[in-house]
Amino acid sequence: MRVLCAFPEAMPSSNSRPPSCLAPVALFLALLLHLFLSSQAGDRRPLPVDRAPGLKEKTLILLDVSTKNPIRTVNENFLSLQLDPSIIHDGWLDFLSSKRLVTLARGLSPAFLRFGGKRTDFLQFQNLRNPAKSRGGPGPDYYLKNYEDDIVRSDVALDKQKGCKIAQHPDVMLELQREKAAQMHLVLLKEQFSNTYSNLILTARSLDKLYNFADCSGLHLIFALNALRRNPNNSWNSSSALSLLKYSASKKYNISWELGNEPNNYRTMHGRAVNGSQLGKDYIQLKRLLQPIRIYSRASLYGPNIGRPRKNVIALLDGFMKVAGSTVDAVTWQHCYIDGRVVKVMDFLKTRLLDTLSDQIRKIQKVSKSLLGRRGDSLGVVNTYTPGKKIWLEGVVTTSAGGTNNLSDSYAAGFLWLNTLGMLANQGIDVVIRHSFFDHGYNHLVDQNFNPLPDYWLSLLYKRLIGPKVLAVHVAGLQRKPRPGRVIRDKLRIYAHCTNHHNHNYVRGSITLFIINLHRSRKKIKLAGTLRDKLVHQYLLQPYGQEGLKSKSVQLNGQPLVMVDDGTLPELKPRPLRAGRTLVIPPVTMGFYVVKNVNALACRYR
Repeated sequence: MRVLCAFPEAMPSSNSRPPSCLAPVALFLALLLHLFLSSQAGDRRPLPVDRAPGLKEKTLILLDVSTKNPIRTVNENFLSLQLDPSIIHDGWLDFLSSKRLVTLARGLSPAFLRFGGKRTDFLQFQNLRNPAKSRGGPGPDYYLKNYEDDIVRSDVALDKQKGCKIAQHPDVMLELQREKAAQMHLVLLKEQFSNTYSNLILTARSLDKLYNFADCSGLHLIFALNALRRNPNNSWNSSSALSLLKYSASKKYNISWELGNEPNNYRTMHGRAVNGSQLGKDYIQLKRLLQPIRIYSRASLYGPNIGRPRKNVIALLDGFMKVAGSTVDAVTWQHCYIDGRVVKVMDFLKTRLLDTLSDQIRKIQKVSKSLLGRRGDSLGVVNTYTPGKKIWLEGVVTTSAGGTNNLSDSYAAGFLWLNTLGMLANQGIDVVIRHSFFDHGYNHLVDQNFNPLPDYWLSLLYKRLIGPKVLAVHVAGLQRKPRPGRVIRDKLRIYAHCTNHHNHNYVRGSITLFIINLHRSRKKIKLAGTLRDKLVHQYLLQPYGQEGLKSKSVQLNGQPLVMVDDGTLPELKPRPLRAGRTLVIPPVTMGFYVVKNVNALACRYR
């Protein structure tokens, strides 16, 4: 293509301006250059900064809550605790009188304290007052005698106290105990992996210390009795249990009771199976033992504490409920999310893992529909024989076999724990018992230095802010088109409760949201409807330190959470947000948001 140009007769000099016909030539060349560069860059992906925000970034999530009526009301002690009998084995039971440990437990009251676990069915009671001097155990001889003498002196000092018996153990004494516990931890792990357990002796002194800890901490003790002591005809041998009942009654200890732990595993652990109907008869026998004892004639009884609802477990529960469904005050079962082989922190963030608990509940609901042709609220077999019976999840753990160091005790494990609390309350489960408050392994809330771990602070916030009434949440802006063969699992989880009426910082009628954001991007939530233009208090919990999600320390609204120097719990200070402000949830975090002065009808009355 040529561009022609006609020049006038009189040509200007070289110092004059270029002819006017060169302007269209320059324009044409610029156009060609633009087309060439566009063709070369056509298959290149634009940088994110040049790209318009995607649909997810544009989406503003609208959130409202039904405030007229609660969809569920759970127990005041909904979040409760567990201690494993292994603390007898490793010696930590002698330190339950620690002022720091009692302070931490008191922060989570009111709650139940279940004394039970895998070693429940190897526990024997002996009415001995002071066996410490004859006590054996691992450890170098150079410190063992002095260590045990210190325990005896500590016991004598505690006996002189009135009311709650609180001790301040010397650092040297605690260090010796940690050495002993570290060695015993290896023994306990070996027992657990081999599924072969040695017998444990619970003395009268040990029971006194256990009850003192529960009573001083404001916790109600639930004691799980040994169900594996069997007569030749496979009926329950109650001799040791009767001795324990008589002693605790003489001390006027207010205790509730259970019998056994995960009876579906008895064949593996003991070589002798106990079916559901036989276990039901054993519970009736225990009930008859309690009735003549005045202080326990109306004591609560819980069970059967089954494992995951597989086919054989459902059959055991079915047989138990037929025989003893009316004997127990609540039906209990356990759940473990993942085995101890987990090695990646991101495993704790998988939505499929978070939903396994819901899947287990639905399996049992399906059983109820097939048996009775009716809809059950939770465990279907329970509703088949005893409609309306309360359901408890006991012994919930993130990882089995004692947990995984730097994972089960890290910030990342909190996503499973907080989602468990929200999901169970929504499903109408009355109580969830966390395994464990303090013991060996890494699934606990408090470590062996008596320092609170991330799940403790999460539990403390839950106790302070969340009430028993569960509210329905309505959201808009989260819809996504389903793809064939792909299940959509929410990475943004929102739960709502009435604010705890014992928290005097908030008037009745306030609502508390707790939100889990597993997305790698922040999410914006606009409060709508009854929540619109209300003042919000934010309690954002994030990891503290260089470890990130593996951190064992947390910060609240940017401030690290640690116990005060005098051994008391710190004040949990909120961050006030301006009324009408959009909530911005940072990526991979969790937090609580108190919406003040909603005047919710469902929350104004107890």
